[in-house]
Amino acid sequence: MAAVVLLGAQWGDEGKGKVTDFLAEKANLVVRYQGGNNAGHTVVAQGEEFKLHLIPSGILYADKTCIIGNGVVVDPKVLLEELDYLAERKVKTGKLLISSNAHVIMPYHRLLDELEEEARGEFKIGTTKRGIGPAYMDKTARIGIRMMDLLDSEEFAAKLKRNLAEKNNLLVKVYNSKPLDYESIYQEYMGYAEKLRAFVTDSSLTVDGAIKAGEKVLFEGAQGTLLDLDHGTYPYVTSSNPTAGGACVGAGVGPTQIDKVVGVIKAYTTRVGEGPFPTELLDEMGEQMRQAGFEFGTTTGRARRCGWFDAVIGRYAVRVSGISDFALMKLDVLSGIEKVKICVGYRVGGEVIYEFPQSQKIFTACEPVYEEMAGWQEDITGARTFQDLPQAAQAYVRRIEALTETKVTLIAVGPGREQTIVRGEIF
Repeated sequence: MAAVVLLGAQWGDEGKGKVTDFLAEKANLVVRYQGGNNAGHTVVAQGEEFKLHLIPSGILYADKTCIIGNGVVVDPKVLLEELDYLAERKVKTGKLLISSNAHVIMPYHRLLDELEEEARGEFKIGTTKRGIGPAYMDKTARIGIRMMDLLDSEEFAAKLKRNLAEKNNLLVKVYNSKPLDYESIYQEYMGYAEKLRAFVTDSSLTVDGAIKAGEKVLFEGAQGTLLDLDHGTYPYVTSSNPTAGGACVGAGVGPTQIDKVVGVIKAYTTRVGEGPFPTELLDEMGEQMRQAGFEFGTTTGRARRCGWFDAVIGRYAVRVSGISDFALMKLDVLSGIEKVKICVGYRVGGEVIYEFPQSQKIFTACEPVYEEMAGWQEDITGARTFQDLPQAAQAYVRRIEALTETKVTLIAVGPGREQTIVRGEIF
């Protein structure tokens, strides 16, 4: 297999960073295809923990080419801080590339993100306030500033002046905020341009060449299926497409070039921010999962909401992304629980449904229908084969496979690279 898409199959935070790092060992290129620094990946490599927000997790391998694709929105300040962070940790970043078509997050995006979220009041979405949504809004409004514009001082100046006139009008007259200063932003971003110039290229051409040469390419998504702008729990979603189709658009490749789609799922379910969550546990069990799984956001530090595994969501993710394999994360977190549950359907309006509803009004009213299974008490963090797992843990994995009709090819029993059970080939 030459090209593999890796994506979140729940609400994000599934552990994609670890899987990307694990699969990157066999890949030649790792391509991030959507999102911005509202995402965060935590990777443990050789006992060291790395927290990444924009740069693909494959950067921890010195021989891998890592690409920030055109579908990503880039905050230059954050990116440079991340490059400095990696340099301090002795990680080489010379093989990083940035698409010239990637859009740039500007100061007015961050400010508007904060002001708009505050203005929503009780209808807030739960945005990270990092300017992601407003940057994508400008992209679709065709007034966005791309990396190629940032590198052209005249083009950047013209677009910044035009945009600031509109944004300042909005800031002052609608939000009663102070206007932003053109000259200070121009000088700040020209400084960023010079530091990033060497990384910017036609990344779609690079990816195409690698696939034609028979190299292995890993496409890395941020967030997760249910945060997808089109297929998620709208409006409590992100501003891009984490699903597999987003990889084609966000990296500049055709769908016929994709060979496999790997969905990353936790052995339970979590989500951050607002919105419905049928299997959410607001009791001691939910808190136990949160503490055992250290369920706090890499980017925001926010506590994640926790609940039992939802097979309805799993089947839905398989359908909308064509998932061929699952990577099941944090199975070890469920150790010590006497009885584990899996949501197999939803009860709503007196009937039981087994498919994810299109209406968010209906989804909000859904109550989970559970199957209960025996748990396991053993510490499984040292397991290295499927047979090393307790019989109850094996049965749990097999039930997930049956309910989602998808093979669980990778199983994580801890945060380290070596704490991964492999049940088949991805590349």
